[in-house]
Amino acid sequence: MNKTLTIAIAQFNLVVGDLEANAERIVKAAEDARVAGAALLITPELALSGYPPEDLLLRPDFYRACALQLECIAALTRSIDLVLVVGHPFERDGRRFNAASVLRAGGVEATYLKRELPNYEVFDEKRYFARGDQACVVEVCGVRIGLNICEDLWSPEPARLARAAGAEVLIGLNASPYHMSKQSERIAVMRARVAETGMPLLYCNMVGGQDELVFDGASFALDGDGSLSHQSDAFEERLDVVALRAGRWASGRIAAPLTVEEEVYRALVLGVRDYLGKNRFPGAIIGLSGGIDSALTLCIAVDALGPERVRAVMMASPYTAQMSLDDSRALVANLGVRYDEIPITAAMNTFTELLAPQFAGLPADTTEENLQSRIRGMILMALSNKTGAIVLTTGNKSEMATGYATLYGDMAGGFAVLKDLYKTFVFRLSRWRNTVAPVMPENIITRPPSAELKPDQTDQDSLPPYEVLDAIIEAYMERDESPGQIIAGGLPEPDVRRTVAMLKRNEYKRRQAPVGIRVTRRGFGKDWRYPITSRYRDAY
Repeated sequence: MNKTLTIAIAQFNLVVGDLEANAERIVKAAEDARVAGAALLITPELALSGYPPEDLLLRPDFYRACALQLECIAALTRSIDLVLVVGHPFERDGRRFNAASVLRAGGVEATYLKRELPNYEVFDEKRYFARGDQACVVEVCGVRIGLNICEDLWSPEPARLARAAGAEVLIGLNASPYHMSKQSERIAVMRARVAETGMPLLYCNMVGGQDELVFDGASFALDGDGSLSHQSDAFEERLDVVALRAGRWASGRIAAPLTVEEEVYRALVLGVRDYLGKNRFPGAIIGLSGGIDSALTLCIAVDALGPERVRAVMMASPYTAQMSLDDSRALVANLGVRYDEIPITAAMNTFTELLAPQFAGLPADTTEENLQSRIRGMILMALSNKTGAIVLTTGNKSEMATGYATLYGDMAGGFAVLKDLYKTFVFRLSRWRNTVAPVMPENIITRPPSAELKPDQTDQDSLPPYEVLDAIIEAYMERDESPGQIIAGGLPEPDVRRTVAMLKRNEYKRRQAPVGIRVTRRGFGKDWRYPITSRYRDAY
């Protein structure tokens, strides 16, 4: 293979269902790619429709609209000397496919139909698509290119078929969502494909936030010996150009590696920015408590939106420590956001008087504690209704697992930023954010966590130590270990029994929680589908 092929990688941030705008983005990328000297432009999986379109893919009119926009993009290639590979939904003879079409000379030259349809974690493609069974190889500048789409690359057979059909280089269109350590997994699997086929490989990935998913980009190229020759910056839109010369990648660059804290933080920032931006919310409102969860949520919101679009509200009760007020005031001053204090003591007294006849003779318990949280939730939602800004909830994954959050209280809101972040990682991420700029008062990070709903309260009054709690949740939820296996692994049996019972008991709460950003291998969202009503008993 002595030819040279210059390829542009369109690492796009697209909007699901915004077909005309997505088509315009593809056309603009094609024009920029040609100016940059590229002969071929690669877009991500389902770039035309955005990913994942979910049940839009059940609508016949959706496929017709996609086909119309694909024709418009193809028409561009009459006047521009460039070959485009565009990912799109495709319908033929009553069957629907996840497809990639090669556009050249004003028309569709070839269409590849995705062979391997993922149906695990957040993926549900067998619900929507039929399976392709043919390789697709096209020639550009004398180089024979084999196409694969995302999950195809995670199985040996599609790459083998492309090689058998004469491909000299393998190109994958991807919409691969982020979770911690995902990039190292991708590269390891792609190296296996390279080793099996001997072909260099180009991996083009989507970037951007789509509801609970974040796509991190980080597109890359591997040479035939498996060495990394190019990697695009993660969490950024880019149009990168690489050249394949005599069977090896040239002119690529490798982005600087990120720590796990930095990549998670960037994922959360991107998720917030795109959720608000794509849904046209004018800003965000966060209820501050003086604690670490709301402080971190506020930092992420400011980094995502800018301080002018973020508002913080402190709603002190008689149990709110002066330290919480002081730390919140210092935090908002450091971040430069609008800040309001709305005391809730009067509202608490009103509810106490209102409910006194109903509660006569009954001892005080969590009912009175939860009233405080629900008063705060009502205030935040009133501000949201009046301004149009969305309330960002501040609960973390540890709280979502155990039900240590109040339904219609601190769970009230439109988007849950920390929903898939364990409490122990909240501390790690907060410390990391302070290395970028020391905006978070040290007290917020070092003081024992407390809901401050009664005197001298701490989280550990109701929960195991967070190091133990998070280890149990991760083992049970992400690795599907039984309680018996978790105990055998060295975690205390009373804590395991209590944590698993709380996790199962609070499924009904999680179903009512707002959508939140997924950053672990398994979050409480698309990839957690447990019954609310269940009498299954775990093995001990």
